[in-house]
Amino acid sequence: MEPCDEPDCAATLKELDVFLDEELSDAARNSIAHHLDDCPDCLSAFDFHAELKQVISVKLQNDEMPAGLLSRIEKCFSTDFDGDGKIG
Repeated sequence: MEPCDEPDCAATLKELDVFLDEELSDAARNSIAHHLDDCPDCLSAFDFHAELKQVISVKLQNDEMPAGLLSRIEKCFSTDFDGDGKIG
């Protein structure tokens, strides 16, 4: 089977991560879901992305964050991610 290269496919593949994170409007989400129903190539890419996100999520839950990493991330983004009232 040839990889898809239609404009709808390019747009769908570009939005897969946002689609998986449920960060799209209902209309955009429905459009992508409809495309995935009709395009086996994009559905295969979707399945791969979904499984990869799941594996990464599980792996991150099982590993402890290296000491000081959150502090460095907070400094980079100037944001208090852990809610301790300070950045860094």
